[in-house]
Amino acid sequence: MSAVRIHKLSLRDQGLFEKYLNLSVHELSVYAFANIYIWKGFFDISWTEINQSLCVFFQDKIGSFLYLSPLSKKPDSLVVTEAFRIMDKLNANKEISRIENVEVKDLDYYRKLGFVCQEKSVDYICSRFDLAQLRGDKFKSKRANFNYFSKHYKSECSPYSAKDAKDCLKLYKLWAAQRSENSKDDLYRFLLEDSLKSLKVLLTNYQDLNCTGRLVRVDGELRGFTFGFKLNSETFCILYEITDLSIKGLAQFIFREFSRQMSDYKYINIMDDSGLENLKKVKLSYHPVKLVPAFIVKRKS
Repeated sequence: MSAVRIHKLSLRDQGLFEKYLNLSVHELSVYAFANIYIWKGFFDISWTEINQSLCVFFQDKIGSFLYLSPLSKKPDSLVVTEAFRIMDKLNANKEISRIENVEVKDLDYYRKLGFVCQEKSVDYICSRFDLAQLRGDKFKSKRANFNYFSKHYKSECSPYSAKDAKDCLKLYKLWAAQRSENSKDDLYRFLLEDSLKSLKVLLTNYQDLNCTGRLVRVDGELRGFTFGFKLNSETFCILYEITDLSIKGLAQFIFREFSRQMSDYKYINIMDDSGLENLKKVKLSYHPVKLVPAFIVKRKS
């Protein structure tokens, strides 16, 4: 195998990534360029092509790992071997070398190669129609909150534009402070900081990342925003939903309105729960129609 050239991720790579990402239909939200690129605020991200396969590496102070399964028309064991060789060269502890966000369809392949597969998380997939309508007893509390906001507040919903970036960051910091007050979980607070770094990358590169954003102003002041992206022809992913938590019903209002506007899609992927029970409870309260698991693939100890 010829020498492998490693490239640092840039916006110029988007076309190449989408070519590989579109080789098959993915249900996990991580299989989108926008949801890879925004992590540049936290990880060093690089990529290489090996035997017509795209390998995407994330690296931090702990070590390097493959963020996704190698993207290709068909699996290639030589590519997997070379990817682990690259990671082992970077990692002082070779047990850190792994593949994250592996899809169910690829598990048998990795197991036959002798790898261990363990579940990492699940993406929550909801019916867009359900979220847009909020009908029936199961959505009774969501509908009540939506109606409360609609009755008591004068609001305006509009598309995001670059001039709104500063206000979005200000609102995020308010929301994070409100969340931190209600949580003693250090991991959750850490995730809030990570999410802010990713949001800054998103806002800086919004137009290039093909995302869709909506804002809600209450009495002329920004009090909520949401961002998402197209995952496939049937599924839209919600990447951020941030609101002033002191305004009752605003979260339900912006979520329902955004779901109504995304009428070209059958499903809304509301992403994973980051291993947090409170976030899991919130996502389950929207009654997802399916849970799509992601797996970590490692070598046997």
